[in-house]
Amino acid sequence: MSRHLQALLTILVAACGLAGCASTPEASAARDAEAKLFVSQPADATVYIYRPEASPDIETEDNTALWMDGRLIGATVPQTYFRIHAAPGLHLFNGIGLDNGRLRLEVRPGEIYFVRLQVTAGQSRMEPVDPVQGRQELSACCVLLETWRPGQRPLLR
Repeated sequence: MSRHLQALLTILVAACGLAGCASTPEASAARDAEAKLFVSQPADATVYIYRPEASPDIETEDNTALWMDGRLIGATVPQTYFRIHAAPGLHLFNGIGLDNGRLRLEVRPGEIYFVRLQVTAGQSRMEPVDPVQGRQELSACCVLLETWRPGQRPLLR
């Protein structure tokens, strides 16, 4: 990634933080319930990235940007999750700016994957989770957020 692009992305994240970036829309209760049925897609993988932390003794940032393969997914906040349909193959999930958390995940069609995202002092850590454990944790903690569509301008909503 060029220095110019990195600087531009860092500015975007800073602007997102200043603007509150909590504008990632929460899905309807019906969409959340449908996502929690954990139905796979035959041609794509389904990746659930969830952020379960809620304990007052854990220092968390209100939000942090989540990217997949250079595409903005949205801003995460505690006790939320994203459901992402991904083409089979290798994908890079990461934050940007001060956040150096990243995860490379190889996915197969028809499979469901769970990734726990933890954010402490502006740094994220992503780790794959066993599907049984992931379903239990996500169902107990989190509500669905909508992902940003390609070309959507989140700061101008």
